[in-house]
Amino acid sequence: MSPTQQDTVQVDLGGRAVTVPKGGLYDRYRMDPDLDAVARDPRVSGVDFFRRLPKIKVDSPVGATLTPNFYYTISTARLTMLAPSRAIRGRLPEELSPLEIAPGLGLVSVMFFRYDVCDIDFYTEAAVGIAVKPARHGRLGFFDLVTGLKNEHLHSYVLSLPVSSDIAQVRGHDGYGFPKWVTGLDVDIDDRRTTARVANDAGGVDLSLLANTPTQRAHPSGGRVGSLTSYTKINGAWHSTLNQTNVLNAGTTRGTGGITLQLGEGRMSDDLRSLKPKRTIQFDVMTEGQAALHMPVPTSVRSRNK
Repeated sequence: MSPTQQDTVQVDLGGRAVTVPKGGLYDRYRMDPDLDAVARDPRVSGVDFFRRLPKIKVDSPVGATLTPNFYYTISTARLTMLAPSRAIRGRLPEELSPLEIAPGLGLVSVMFFRYDVCDIDFYTEAAVGIAVKPARHGRLGFFDLVTGLKNEHLHSYVLSLPVSSDIAQVRGHDGYGFPKWVTGLDVDIDDRRTTARVANDAGGVDLSLLANTPTQRAHPSGGRVGSLTSYTKINGAWHSTLNQTNVLNAGTTRGTGGITLQLGEGRMSDDLRSLKPKRTIQFDVMTEGQAALHMPVPTSVRSRNK
C-alpha cells in the first residue's frame, strides 16, 4: 500500500493548484534537489547516476521547471504481449507505425510502476502501451528490433496512464501530453511477488496483476542503462519524451506460469481489449532501479504509408 502523508501544502503548476506532501522533496526543493541529502535517505542506494545528469531550466505548459525529473528509487513490471497489427493500427495515430516482430504481428505492453523516492514525491502508475517504430526517416533496422525486444531502447505510444497523485497527473497530462488521470492504484514489488491493482471510477477493478517475481540479477549503477522514447501531441504538435532507466536489480521470464492478469471494467482494460492481445511472451520485473525523465522536445514525425 502507498505511504500516508499527514500534512500537505498547495503549489502552483502553470496556474493549477496542486497538493503535495509538506516537507517532501517537491515542497523542499522544487525539482532542484540536494543530492547529498537525497543520498542519506535509507531507501536510496546511491546518487552517482544523477550527478552525471545536470538539470536545465526550461519553459513548459506547467510553468518554468527543471529537467530531467529524477526518480531515485523505483520498481517496475512489464508484461509484453503479441497483438495483431490491424488492431494496433486502429489505435495508433496515422503518423506512427507498430513495431512488428513478424508480418501482421506487433507488440503491446501492460506496465506498472512504483516510485518510492522522486523529485515529485511518492506515487504509483500503470500503462497500456504500444511498441512503435522510431519516428524518424529511414527504414526500421535490425538493431531497432533487437534492442526493442530486449527492452533496452524502446519507442512507445501510450493509450492509458493512470497515476495515484495530483502532481503526477498535472505534470504528465499538461506538461507531457500523456493520457493521465488520478485513481486508486496499488503497486507492490519485491523479490518474491509482484502485485498491482488499478481501480475504476466506481472503486472496482479496472486491471490487476498477481505474479511471481522473476529471479533478479544485480547490476552496478550505470552498468545497464535503458531508454524509453514516448510520442505525444502537445497543442497539436508532435513531441518525444526520453526516459532513461538505471537498472540495479532486474529479471525476465518468458514463461507465463504464476502470472495472473485480470481485466475488469475501466479505461485501461478497455484499451487493452481493443488491441486484441494474443498471448504474453515476456515478463520483466525490476525490483530496484532509478530513472531520469526528460521534458518533451518537438520532433518530426512522418505519416506511415497507406
